[in-house]
Amino acid sequence: METAPISITYKTATRDRPLAAIRVRQAAGDPRRGWLTADGWTVPVALGRGGILANKREGDGGTPRGTYYPLQLWWRADRHIRPRTHLPARPIRPEDAWCEDPRDRHYNQPIRLVRDQPGDRLTREDHLYDFIVEIDHNSAPRIAGRGSAVFLHLARTNFSPTAGCVSMTKSAMLRLLRRLGPQTKIMIG
Repeated sequence: METAPISITYKTATRDRPLAAIRVRQAAGDPRRGWLTADGWTVPVALGRGGILANKREGDGGTPRGTYYPLQLWWRADRHIRPRTHLPARPIRPEDAWCEDPRDRHYNQPIRLVRDQPGDRLTREDHLYDFIVEIDHNSAPRIAGRGSAVFLHLARTNFSPTAGCVSMTKSAMLRLLRRLGPQTKIMIG
């Protein structure tokens, strides 16, 4: 007697699948504070000192309105183990920095700095850049002066405004990273 082959189907738990979208909105009464909502949970975030702006410019302190996608996670491997995420991940090295000079051909791109060279280093004494989610704001095409280094990163303890990024607590970031993938829409505004 012949037996039929056994078919086993593994179902991926919803909590392990990448999110389709997250939404970031301003809080009522304070344009520098906001809420990030994803899959039924909501966490407080700090926004740029200029609030959410439709016409983002370099140095205006605004968080750009629009829909973006996460490109990769940068993290301080000297401080934390690699978090679970569906994103490509890259440890931050001492020479890693970001070009914020609109006149430079590397504007809004990661760069490597030598020891005493000035620039916006990703290794900071504080913990704001311990986890950075690079998003595709002003990346294809890059337009000089339309804003650079707009990330999701960790917030200051008092949730003071950012220079244009979206920041959150470490626990919120780690929870978000577990569900963030390259196809997750980040809707700001």
